[in-house]
Amino acid sequence: MRCPSCNSLDTQVKDSRPTEDSSVIRRRRVCVACGFRFTTFERVQLRELTVIKRNGRRVPFDRDKLMRSVQISLRKRPVEPERVEKMVSAIVRELESAGESEISSEVIGETVMEHLRALDDVAYVRFASVYRNFREAKDFEAVLGELSGEEEARLAALRK
Repeated sequence: MRCPSCNSLDTQVKDSRPTEDSSVIRRRRVCVACGFRFTTFERVQLRELTVIKRNGRRVPFDRDKLMRSVQISLRKRPVEPERVEKMVSAIVRELESAGESEISSEVIGETVMEHLRALDDVAYVRFASVYRNFREAKDFEAVLGELSGEEEARLAALRK
């Protein structure tokens, strides 16, 4: 592992431990050359994914880009970072387990929306507004109508 401070390749692992859900290993490292301490994370990758964009372009899947877009939709929402990390890990596992090495951006977007809907309604609407390219207020009304319809159905089921 290259030191982020001095670019030396001579680093040592001082401590390793799994995260709470054991999907990632956190490693504390120290650079032998300059003494700089830093942390790395190691995750299992089932397969290399390629994203097929709407315009047909193919790009490598980027977990960090997915995390950033989810975090933007969750900005100023009362959701713990651990829950966000678990959700993103679950999305990536779901995509990797689908059996395809190439996956469309539409499938990724719908998967993210499905998980956000379960996590936070506001984040779901925010993500949907960008993903579905909302142009008018009625676009928001339609999504909010879906959410309120689901809530009414859930309440009706509880009353039975």
